[in-house]
Amino acid sequence: MTTTGEEHTAAGTGPWWWVRWRGAALDVGLALMSAAECATEGIPFAHDAGLPAAVGAVFGLLAGSVLLLRRKWPIAVVLVSIAITPAQMGFAMGLVGLYTLAASELPRRIIAALAGMSFAGMLIVTFVRAHQGMVRGDVTMGDWFVPFVSITTAIGMTAPPVLLGLYVGARRRLMESLRERADSLERELQLLAERAEERAEWARNEERTRIAREMHDVVAHRVSLMVVHAAALQAVARKDPEKAVRNAALVGDMGRQALTELREMLGVLRTGDGLASRPQPVPLAAVGMAAAAAASRAADDPGEGPSLAELDELVGQSAAAGMVVALSVEGDTRPYAPEIEQTAYRVVQEALTNVHKHAAGAKTYVRLAHRVSEIAMQVENECPPEPGAVSAVRLPSGGNGLLGMKERVAALGGVFVSGPTDAGGFRVSAVLPSKP
Repeated sequence: MTTTGEEHTAAGTGPWWWVRWRGAALDVGLALMSAAECATEGIPFAHDAGLPAAVGAVFGLLAGSVLLLRRKWPIAVVLVSIAITPAQMGFAMGLVGLYTLAASELPRRIIAALAGMSFAGMLIVTFVRAHQGMVRGDVTMGDWFVPFVSITTAIGMTAPPVLLGLYVGARRRLMESLRERADSLERELQLLAERAEERAEWARNEERTRIAREMHDVVAHRVSLMVVHAAALQAVARKDPEKAVRNAALVGDMGRQALTELREMLGVLRTGDGLASRPQPVPLAAVGMAAAAAASRAADDPGEGPSLAELDELVGQSAAAGMVVALSVEGDTRPYAPEIEQTAYRVVQEALTNVHKHAAGAKTYVRLAHRVSEIAMQVENECPPEPGAVSAVRLPSGGNGLLGMKERVAALGGVFVSGPTDAGGFRVSAVLPSKP
C-alpha cells in the first residue's frame, strides 16, 4: 500500500527531528562546512574589530553551527545569517537557509519578508564594502561599479536559493498529493472490491435459490405423477392389462420429459463454467459478471420455459394420473411476457403437485382469469376422501413448494395467498400483473 505524507513522516527512523539518518548526516556535513567557513571568516572580522583572533574563530564556529537546525527552525537560521552578514561571514549558511525556508510549508509572506531582509542586508553590506574599496583605491572602476556589484551580488545570493527552494517545495507537495491520492484510490478500490464480492455472493445465493426452485418445479411434478401412475399400474396390472400398458407408457413419457428438462437445466448450468472448475482463482470482476449473468439468464432467455398454452396438457397429465380436475378460463386469452406465463404455469403445476401429495383423490378446480391489467389463477381442491379410500401412494414433501411459488410471484410484483378452505380443502391463489 502507498504511504501518505503523514504516514511517511511518522514512519521515519532518524534521530530527533530528522526523518532519516541520511538527512541527519547531510545536515551535519553542511553545518560543519558552514562552521569552518564562519570560523575562517571570523578571524579577519576579529582583527578589524580589534579582538583576539580566537574570539572571532569561536564566534564564527558557533554561528555557522546554527545551520544544523535548518529543518527544525529555518527562520532562525536565516535570521542568524542576516545578522552576521555585516561581518562578511555565513554566506553558505545564508544560501542553504534561504533554500530551506523557501522549500518549507511556511506562509509565502514570511518567506518573502525574510528573503527581502536577506537581499537588503547583502545589498547594503556589499555596497559599503565596495565603496570602501573605491575610497582606499583598491578598485579603480567607475562610479557605476559599486551599485552594479552590489545589486548583482545581492540578487545572486538571494534569488537562486529562493527560486530553487520554491520549486522543490512545490514538487514535494505535488508528490505528497499524488501519494495521498494513490492511497485514497487504493482504499476506494479495496472498498469496491469488497462490495463487488458481496454482490457476487448475493448473486450466487440468488442463483442457487433459483436453481433449487427450478429443480423442485421440474422434478417434483413429473416424479409425483410417475409415482402415482406406478401405484395405479401396480393396482391394475393383473385386472386390466390394457390400462396397465397405458399407465406404463405414461410413466415412460413423463420420465423422458423430466430427463429432458433436467438435461436442459444442467446444460445451462454448465455453460461458461470451464473457468470455474480450474483450481486457480478467477478475477473478482469475472466472478461478479458470471454470477450476475447466471442470475439473469432465466429472464434473458425465458422462451425455453413453459407457457400458458401448455396448461391444458398439464391438467390432462393430472387427469390421466387419476385426479378429478376441472379447468376453467375466464376473459379473452392473450399473450403475456414469457416470465409472466412461466410463473403462472409453475404456480398451477406446483399446486397440482401438492394435491397429488397431500389430497390424493380430491376433486380439484383450476381457474384462470384474464383481466385488464392482471392475470389471476387459483387451484382449489375439495376435502380428500376418507383415509381408507385414499391411495396408498406416499409422496415425500420437502416443504419448499409454497415458498417457491410465493417467491416467484413476489419477484414479479404479484400477490400470493394460500391456505385451507372452510370445507376442509386447500386453496392456492395468485395474481400477477399483465406487464412485469
